[in-house]
Amino acid sequence: MSRASSLNENKIYEPFSADEVPVEEYAEGEKFGSKFRRLGHFGGGSHVGVSIEELAPGKRSCPTHYHMLEEEHLYLLEGEMTLYLDDKSYVMHAGQYCCFPAGQKAGHSLYNHSPAVCKFLMIGESNPNEVVVYTDSGRVGVRLMGEGYRKTATMEYWEGEADAK
Repeated sequence: MSRASSLNENKIYEPFSADEVPVEEYAEGEKFGSKFRRLGHFGGGSHVGVSIEELAPGKRSCPTHYHMLEEEHLYLLEGEMTLYLDDKSYVMHAGQYCCFPAGQKAGHSLYNHSPAVCKFLMIGESNPNEVVVYTDSGRVGVRLMGEGYRKTATMEYWEGEADAK
């Protein structure tokens, strides 16, 4: 049984090398793609996610989004990339850091504009009740329900309730 699949509350997790953590990968079309190692999960964590990610040249890490309940932290280890944050962009270099507080309604995403792979550390909460807003598409992801919705209009609290059973 692998270390990652044997996680339980009674196990004591010893120090490990990041190289021991399996590399996971995803890609969506030509635009998105990343390789990452889930250090926190591998080390037994369940409330805080810690990952080392590698972003290839010309790739974006994920759609632009913000979190309602979770805070994320980014520390660039190697290379350089562009951080899109709200309506601005910032070129980040190795050694730079950025925090994305929960509820900050400013979408963020990462793009590797350079000719070399960039490597960064992402730290964030793992809240089962998280709601994520994707600012470019208007999609809202509700983790607890495992569903996504299109953000088309806001409703007042009592709207539509007068005629409900």
